[in-house]
Amino acid sequence: MKKNNSFQRSRIRRRIRGKVAGTSENPRLSVFRSNKQIYAQIIDDSKGTTLAAASSTDKDIASKKVSKIEQAKLVGQLLAENAKQADVETVVFDRGGYIYHGRVKSLAEGAREGGLKF
Repeated sequence: MKKNNSFQRSRIRRRIRGKVAGTSENPRLSVFRSNKQIYAQIIDDSKGTTLAAASSTDKDIASKKVSKIEQAKLVGQLLAENAKQADVETVVFDRGGYIYHGRVKSLAEGAREGGLKF
């Protein structure tokens, strides 16, 4: 019997989180994707704090009428700017159980263009 998609994604997500952890030197870039929006944050797991965050609901991104893939790229670039202000240059990418394709890939490319290394 096929398991539902959210259960499968939660299993994949737990497996990824067992291998990927953010430190003070190398925080974790976590991605959450809903049907309409995309969110990303840089997390220091050793302290349990969020160092920088960006989402497609931010006013400068939401006001632009672009496709969701282009919107994800803008979120990645905005996250990279916020990370620079928080003195973060390198991160570990946590795709959150999503396939590295489409909006998740576009967000990662935008973050790389903004200056983040992972």
